Amino acid sequence: MHIFETWSDIPDAAKGTSLALGAFDGLHLGHVAVLRAAQAAYPEAQLAIGAFEPPPKCYFAAKASPTLRLHTPRLRACRAAELGAQIMFTIPFDALMAAMSAEDFIKNVLADGLHPRHVAVGHDFRFGHDRCGDGAMLTQMGNQLGFGVTILEPVLDQNGLRYSSTRVRESIKTGNLALATTLLGQEWRVEGLVIHGEKRGRTIGFPTANFHLESQLAPRFGVYAVRARIMGRGEWYGGVANFGRTPTTGLREPLFEVHIFDFDGDLYGKCLEVGLHAFLRPELTFTSFDNLVTQIRRDAQEAAEILSKVT
Repeated sequence: MHIFETWSDIPDAAKGTSLALGAFDGLHLGHVAVLRAAQAAYPEAQLAIGAFEPPPKCYFAAKASPTLRLHTPRLRACRAAELGAQIMFTIPFDALMAAMSAEDFIKNVLADGLHPRHVAVGHDFRFGHDRCGDGAMLTQMGNQLGFGVTILEPVLDQNGLRYSSTRVRESIKTGNLALATTLLGQEWRVEGLVIHGEKRGRTIGFPTANFHLESQLAPRFGVYAVRARIMGRGEWYGGVANFGRTPTTGLREPLFEVHIFDFDGDLYGKCLEVGLHAFLRPELTFTSFDNLVTQIRRDAQEAAEILSKVT
């Protein structure tokens, strides 16, 4: 997949796409439906996804909620490629973009910049300063400027509830990973650069790869059944992970600590991709280190049993 981190000076080979356009934080199944609508509208065109970076909600909430986003740009791009997108435009969302009128966005960014053949958006897509632009405006101006528009009706799950990034966030924060997986169409994934930790785990037979989540959403503190791999490539390995502040051994900044089963290799300095499959238990304070070790062994066994059923 070709990735362009701009909306201007796009080469001719990347123009004329059928474009799914939106914030696309998390790429849940509602977003996937928009991508499929773009694909169906012009099957002969290259399938593209246009995603704001950062997602507007994350941009406006940056000071109050710096860890809001579901996917890093890299994870979002990997997911888009898995879904069949051939081109990805990451549209910078900054003060200039936030102040741009809806009309200028359609004319300058879309028509004169990305130059799509067709654009597909969700029913609630809003754009431009003060979110003044909507699907009706996009359709009208698109007809004038030479591209078609598909506005997708709300996509509902089996319970009649709308797929949304908000629901995904809430399910992750409460440890309901089964719901998060259902909404996303795959397990929720995080990534991080593996750093040196206290190396206490290797003394008890459970060495861990440790990383900070940075701007990614912080899940519920606790223990998880996970699968991990070097970012975007290679084999997935099962594992057990803890996210939290380790109250038994001394409080510190929240950290992801991943013990990977049947893996022997140096991961320091590498980017690790981790898929969270099940929440096992909340983070606890143990009366002794021995009790903690006993529980870690139980956690590892439970995680292995859960992952043995994952295809």
